[in-house]
Amino acid sequence: MAESRLKDIKVLHREKLSVRDFFCRYGKDLQLALHSPEEDLNTNIAESGIHRPGLAMAGYTKVYSSEQIQVVGHTEWNYLESLGTAGRVKVFENLSVFKAPMWVVTHAQMPHPELRAMCSKLHIPLFSTTLHTYEFNKIAQRILEEFFAPHAIIHGSLVDVYGIGMLFVGDSNVGKSECVLDLVESGHRMVADDVVHVSHMGNVLIGRPDPLIRHHMEIRGVGLLDIRSMFGIHAIRKVKKIEVIVELQPWSQSVSYERTGLNEQDEVVMGVSIPKIVIPVSPGKNLTVICEVIAMNALMKMNGQNVARDFNESLMQKIKAKAKGEYTDDLLEMEPENWSPYE
Repeated sequence: MAESRLKDIKVLHREKLSVRDFFCRYGKDLQLALHSPEEDLNTNIAESGIHRPGLAMAGYTKVYSSEQIQVVGHTEWNYLESLGTAGRVKVFENLSVFKAPMWVVTHAQMPHPELRAMCSKLHIPLFSTTLHTYEFNKIAQRILEEFFAPHAIIHGSLVDVYGIGMLFVGDSNVGKSECVLDLVESGHRMVADDVVHVSHMGNVLIGRPDPLIRHHMEIRGVGLLDIRSMFGIHAIRKVKKIEVIVELQPWSQSVSYERTGLNEQDEVVMGVSIPKIVIPVSPGKNLTVICEVIAMNALMKMNGQNVARDFNESLMQKIKAKAKGEYTDDLLEMEPENWSPYE
């Protein structure tokens, strides 16, 4: 088997996200209202977690995740309300030795004056949101997980074929873009061409287009094409999970290609194992139909049906039956009453 072309991709890691960028980009989605001067927005978020500091407010700070976004939900707000002014002063005096990147009060509740005072003293951005705590945490957690996820740039093309994310890789001029264009013309959806930005989220890889190239495609001899303008909004996707890798190779008589599908290949990319299929490319070969069949076969496997494995098991049973003298020719299993001389 040929050496993996994705083996040595450079995996990148983002170390920090400025609160200013976070607020400018996602403030509207998170319904954030700022209660601090704008110059306090210069802090940085260095961790992807969201922390609710109820235990720290009660005095136990040994496991206080102070580097994460601090969220004061309905429970924490009512606890602070029950303490009175003197109790809240003591709480935030104890927490003032920690500097969180930002504080957020949910449920459209106003931050207590003691929290405002601590944030003002430490120049920590303070926000409120009309979202409920669960809603805010869910959206913000997703944003941070995507931002801090390990990511890489892969030279290839990503297409959604029957709901299966197919990453096409191969040497330049092997026909990746032409194959993608044919798939789009057949009604499938392009995610990215030539440059695919890949993020490792959980145990899957998520692909998206380059922010500059977006849904444009280059066809040698033709030039740049705008797939969205040419084929419509239904012909593109902004993001898709990578589920199958298809490597296109110029056909070579000296290479032995898979014939039965029993010897399945996997490609480990950024620690994630993904099924891989090598397709030899030759003039006149209908790659579009082959790719559609690959996607449908992947869907069948996801639903527990493996054609190659099932056929092999059936064949082995017939061989064992023949060795025992129990084999009956399939022609004898035909039912004469169903025969028709007109068929």
